[in-house]
Amino acid sequence: MTRLRSPLLLALGVAALAVVAQALLVPLFAAPATHLAPRDLPVAVAGPAPAAADLAGRLAAAGPDAFAVTTLPDTAAADRALRNREVYAAWVVGPDGVSLRTAPAAGPAVAALLTEASARLADGRPVPVTEVVPADPDDPRGAGFAAGFLPLALTGMLAGALLVLLVPGRAARVAGLLGYAALAGVAGVAVLHGWLGVLGGDPWAEAGAIGLFALAAAGAVAGLGALLGRPGVGLGALLVFLVGNPLSAVAAAPELLPRPWGTVGQWLPVGAGGTLLRSVAFFDGAGAGRSFAVLAGYALAGLALVLAARRLGAAAPGTS
Repeated sequence: MTRLRSPLLLALGVAALAVVAQALLVPLFAAPATHLAPRDLPVAVAGPAPAAADLAGRLAAAGPDAFAVTTLPDTAAADRALRNREVYAAWVVGPDGVSLRTAPAAGPAVAALLTEASARLADGRPVPVTEVVPADPDDPRGAGFAAGFLPLALTGMLAGALLVLLVPGRAARVAGLLGYAALAGVAGVAVLHGWLGVLGGDPWAEAGAIGLFALAAAGAVAGLGALLGRPGVGLGALLVFLVGNPLSAVAAAPELLPRPWGTVGQWLPVGAGGTLLRSVAFFDGAGAGRSFAVLAGYALAGLALVLAARRLGAAAPGTS
C-alpha cells in the first residue's frame, strides 16, 4: 500500500503544482494583452501656439494620464521628435486643419490606435496621416518583428541553460556564451533582415543588437545557473522568458501596458532587446541608450557570475 500511495501522492502533487503554475502564468501572459491602453504615451502637438494649446488640452481631456503631450513649433520639429524616438506620433495644426504624423516602426499598434483616435479629435472628419518612420514594407503591421523576436529569447534561454548544465569549466562556458552571441547575431540578421525582410536598418548594427541581446539572455541564465545550480537555471528562465516575454511589449509599446509592468519589462532582457533592435533597425540608433545599458549590464553580470561561481563556493553539484 505504501508503494502505491507514494507514487500516487507524488503524481497528485505534480498535477497540483502544474495547475498552480498555469493559474499564475495565464494572467501573466493574457492580462497585459487585454488591457492595452495609452498610459503617459509620449505624443506631440505642433503648430501655432493657440491652436496647438487647444488641441493639447483636448488630448489631455481624452483620458486621465493617457498622453504625455509635448508642444512643438512646426512640422519639421515634429518629424525630428519622431525620428529621435521622443514621441510616437505628432498632430500638426495647419491652415487646412489637423493632420497626424506617425512612426509605425516604433510600434504599429500605437500608430493604429492613434490613427483611430484622430477621428474623434477632428469631430469625425478624416485626418490625413503621414508615416514619417514607417515599418518595413514586408512587415507593415510589425507582426513578423514581434513573432521573430520570440525565438531569439527562447534560444538564448536554452543556450545559457545547456552551457551551464552540460559544459564543465568556467573558461569553456564563457567561450560558449561569446561564441553563441556572435553566431546568434549573424544568424538572426540573415533570417530577419535578409530572408524575411522584417528589419530595415544597417545589418551590422542589427547583428550587434541581436548578439548583445543573446549574450544578455544566455548570460543571465548561465550566470544564475553557475551560482545556484539547477534552481538558478529555473530562476534565469523565469526572468528571461516566463516573466520577461509578456512584459516586453515587443508587439505593442511599454506605455500601453498596465503600470508598472511596462516599465518593469524594459529593465528585463527581452523588453530591452526589442527596444534596442527597433532603434538600430529603424531609427539609426536613436533612443537606444537605456536598452543598450540594460543588456550590457545583464551580459557582464552573467559572465562575471560564470567566472566567479567556484570562487564564491556556490557552484552546484555537476557544475564547475
